[in-house]
Amino acid sequence: MYLYYGEIETPIGILLAISDGEKIVRIDYGAYADNQEKLIKWTKRYFKEWQAIHVPEKVTQVEKQLQEYFRKERLVFEFGYSFYGTDFQKKVWQVLLNELPFGKSKSYKDIAVAIGNPKAVRAVGGAVNKNPFSIVVPCHRVVGESGKLVGYNGGLDRKEYLLKHEEILL
Repeated sequence: MYLYYGEIETPIGILLAISDGEKIVRIDYGAYADNQEKLIKWTKRYFKEWQAIHVPEKVTQVEKQLQEYFRKERLVFEFGYSFYGTDFQKKVWQVLLNELPFGKSKSYKDIAVAIGNPKAVRAVGGAVNKNPFSIVVPCHRVVGESGKLVGYNGGLDRKEYLLKHEEILL
């Protein structure tokens, strides 16, 4: 199987978008070379045989929509995607997509309650940390129960930038 990737320049650094040829399967911070070790582990889990090929044309829709997001012309992403993760992770990511709109934030506990498991706060944190769609699945909008910035796979500086960009007051 071929996985196609392109690197997208953004105000908070390069984003790596990966497509299976039809749908986007990942968006990560950093260039391909920066993510190669992590991607090898991830792809071994979900794809038997694969080869990564640099074909930026396969991710132009993502690039266009991210540029619109950073210009505040887009609040919701509308390209095709496929989630690869555990059932629990997918449930958490779907809640982030459906219940955490542009300009709003929720706590990890709020997300645990939304998935029907209020005691799963730590597990929610783990699922948020494994989010395969940086920015698009808005894990940057998840904050500590007190409203403080806590943990972000892309770094707290990026999280703060994104929250300010969306005018979320902390």
